[in-house]
Amino acid sequence: MSKSIPEVTLNDGTTIPAIGFGTYALNGNVGSNAIKSAIDIGYRLIDTAYNYENEGTVGEAIRRSSIPREQLRITSKLPGRYHEYDKAVTTIQESLYRANLDYYDLYLIHWPNPKQDHYVEAWQALIEAKKWGLIRSIGVCNFLPEHIERLERETGVKPSINQIELHPAFNQEYQHKWHVEQNIKTESWSPLSRASDVLRNDQLAHIAEKHNKTISQVILRWHYQLGAVPIPKSASPERQLENISIFDFSLDEKDMKEIASLSHPDGRINDQDPAIYEEF
Repeated sequence: MSKSIPEVTLNDGTTIPAIGFGTYALNGNVGSNAIKSAIDIGYRLIDTAYNYENEGTVGEAIRRSSIPREQLRITSKLPGRYHEYDKAVTTIQESLYRANLDYYDLYLIHWPNPKQDHYVEAWQALIEAKKWGLIRSIGVCNFLPEHIERLERETGVKPSINQIELHPAFNQEYQHKWHVEQNIKTESWSPLSRASDVLRNDQLAHIAEKHNKTISQVILRWHYQLGAVPIPKSASPERQLENISIFDFSLDEKDMKEIASLSHPDGRINDQDPAIYEEF
């Protein structure tokens, strides 16, 4: 299956698959089996974070899998409480020890936490860790354009990725367009939205019926055609396969516009506005 997943090239020349697998709340033996299942089905981009407390679970799934490490793209994220430079360096090393990996393909700052004002320090730590070979590509999550502009202004290095909340109820049109202009790849967390409202939406159901696909497949295809990389999560092998099977059909312009019309300004799942929200 993985051979049929297109790859996208980041601004630093590294490549990632056009769809990934989220692992939030997949922990322990059950979580490791679910992640191994996803790898077996064909996912090659696996997303974890220090704060998910499952980097070890992801590492175990990699060991249980028959897929060589170099064919996988593993992402983790730096939590807010370790943004200060020395703490960030130690935490990146700790992330690797937890997963029993020699390197991460992607390492991201999880939230900017602008009130704390240490995210530039954290970014400098990621830049150094990349030079040391601990990370192949560095990026951010939930950063607003002003935060990214400051990173580039103060360090000269632009993120390869910004992972943001993006789904039909909150399509981040302005932010995504800005990413495109800046040659930063958009990654979509909660791409199907955690709320089940979207999966019961009549307009989406109509589009799905037209293409003989599920609503989830239509939404994930919408992300792909936007140029965003969705990272859906599921513990079910059947759903994992469904979510990755989006490269054998296309949405037309009318479909894309109809899905875009579902977005609304207060569409965030948990009202986590990066200008003020902080996560430690």
